[in-house]
Amino acid sequence: MRKRVLVTGGGGFLGSHLCERLLASGHEVLCADNFFTGAKDNIAHLLGNPFFELIRHDVTFPLFVEVDQIYNLACPASPVHYQHDPVQTTKTSVHGAINMLGLAKRVGATILQASTSEVYGDPSMHPQREDYWGNVNTIGPRSCYDEGKRCAETLFFDYHRQNGVKIKVIRIFNTYGPRMHPHDGRVVSNFIVQALQGEDITIYGDGSQTRSFCYVDDLIDGMMRMMATPAEVTGPVNLGNPGEFTILELAEQVIRLTGAKSRVIRKPLPQDDPCRRRPDISLAQRVLGGWTPAVPLEEGLKRTIAYFRERLAQGA
Repeated sequence: MRKRVLVTGGGGFLGSHLCERLLASGHEVLCADNFFTGAKDNIAHLLGNPFFELIRHDVTFPLFVEVDQIYNLACPASPVHYQHDPVQTTKTSVHGAINMLGLAKRVGATILQASTSEVYGDPSMHPQREDYWGNVNTIGPRSCYDEGKRCAETLFFDYHRQNGVKIKVIRIFNTYGPRMHPHDGRVVSNFIVQALQGEDITIYGDGSQTRSFCYVDDLIDGMMRMMATPAEVTGPVNLGNPGEFTILELAEQVIRLTGAKSRVIRKPLPQDDPCRRRPDISLAQRVLGGWTPAVPLEEGLKRTIAYFRERLAQGA
């Protein structure tokens, strides 16, 4: 059955892929974005679809629409962008959650919150399970994002308990793929853009810190499966690829796959940068019908490199 679906942050990296998949699944999509980090280029190919509608809107203000489902993705997700205006970042997470939960309450919609692995901070549990409460600095330069997302989770569960709002909460681990912003400061886009432009690749610290990289198609599949779960499945549920790589290993793969002559140079590690990050996805596999990421890192990097190669050739 065709559903009316609101995607906040729908012009962003993840949001644009989600809009695409929802339309392909036969739904009607309302994309809301203020284009602080999103881009109209990401959704330009959808504008001619009669079941797609774009509205310029900032989620820190209420939105009055009739929808069946809400995917709340609106928030800058890279340190470069969320530290640019940290107060606004916190407002986007907290006021945005309040406004979208209020909308869900009014119209009886199911609402999914795109939370983040950053709620675990610099974790003492490895890999990270959903029952781990995290190790987060409440007053550091990354806190606007980490604490904003943690507060949003609190609001989701309080609206659920107090008002019966139908919620789904996912915690997204590092995700990459086409339509990433070339200058968002995230490690995959940083390395690829530097390599393709013949620059040295910058590693912060000694490169031994680890991350897990999930290709965007796998993440969107998990997100839509979560929305389709029975009402009693609220989450939080980790979504990510449990394959663990050091930052140095990622740099070496990017150099090899791009054919670049880049050297690796090291700079000091930023404050509160987590040393290890890897999801335990056993809960996701159990409640999402055996969901597991299918795209290996090398294959995903090849697709992402091809995207950035074309974009840079166009002068973007």
